[in-house]
Amino acid sequence: MRHFKTISEFHEFVRLPKPQHPLLSVVDVGAVPPREEEEPVTMLLDFYSISVKRMHNVAFKYGQHSFDFNEGILSFMAPRQVFSSAVANKAEAVEKSGWVIYIHPDFIWNTPLAKTIKNYDFWDYSLHEGLFLSAKEEATITNIILAIEQECNSPIDRFSKSIIISQIEGLLNYADRFYNRQFITREKANHEVLERLETLLHAHFNSDNLAERGLPTVQYVADGLHLSPKYLSNILRLLTGQNTQQHIHAQLIAKAKEKLSTTSLTVSEIAYELGFEHVPSFSKLFKTKTQVSPGEFRASFTR
Repeated sequence: MRHFKTISEFHEFVRLPKPQHPLLSVVDVGAVPPREEEEPVTMLLDFYSISVKRMHNVAFKYGQHSFDFNEGILSFMAPRQVFSSAVANKAEAVEKSGWVIYIHPDFIWNTPLAKTIKNYDFWDYSLHEGLFLSAKEEATITNIILAIEQECNSPIDRFSKSIIISQIEGLLNYADRFYNRQFITREKANHEVLERLETLLHAHFNSDNLAERGLPTVQYVADGLHLSPKYLSNILRLLTGQNTQQHIHAQLIAKAKEKLSTTSLTVSEIAYELGFEHVPSFSKLFKTKTQVSPGEFRASFTR
């Protein structure tokens, strides 16, 4: 794995001129020379990247997911995230266009953006959950990137950094708006995610070895749906007003109610069967969600 601590090191690796600013770079994807290496390259960057690009015949892998940029998407990567790239078909030419902004955390140090940049959920999305832009939206994003590039290439003065910071903030805010639009317009696909979630949780809580499997985590559910945890929770909030953890708890409580009302198992036995290691944890969650204890709930069926 190649680890790039500075933007200049990365520029040298991809055979680009040194950036105008050591902590900030705007790269024309079409100007990046084709790679000579045949094997995939795995990379780790110590800086942020924001890209809006199209790339044909380039295979990317981020985490466990493979994806392509054929359709052109806006995507985000936070520092210390690992990804790999390679030529998909060595017999075909690589075609690429678009822009990438690289921002070292030191560039935004001691600015309001340093405190707010991590508040944008899309840094935690997987690249295959990138933002599919309309033509108008892509033009808006591209114009901001070009404005940042122009400012980077201008003589540095005391206004330069604050202007670039405000432009980056504008880009992030537009991305937030456009992502919200995407969640709304992809209603059918999002409802399919909800259906798959319900099926996955139902299968988990009805398995024969639930005690051994334990309680499902948000990460477990997200992995099962091939989505990042943050992206999944945002879809669910839009559709139902609840995040992934709340959906897990809803299925859990439903199963607990079923066992309390239809079996003679003790509360301790039910807690164990549902995957709890400690009975008080089960009782506390049950009362929080239902306003009654497991014993009180069971008693309501014997009055």
